[in-house]
Amino acid sequence: MTENILKIEGMKCSHCEMHIQDVLRKAFSPKKVSASHAKGEAVVIMDREISLEEAHKAIDPTGYKLLGVSSRPYEKKGLFGFFKK
Repeated sequence: MTENILKIEGMKCSHCEMHIQDVLRKAFSPKKVSASHAKGEAVVIMDREISLEEAHKAIDPTGYKLLGVSSRPYEKKGLFGFFKK
């Protein structure tokens, strides 16, 4: 699994977060997606990395500004996460 972090400018409230989440769900069919207007980012967890071009294609039509994309391996955190090592 991969955690993709999209830096997005222009989100001002929880409605903006929901809009971005809906757009990302439709564009990528992720396992999990979350957005934070306070952090100015959306996190998309899925089986692969999202390219900058793919992210622009999804975000640009919404009126928000994509500032960048970064990816890293995702490991589930939680109560039983310490058993994995």
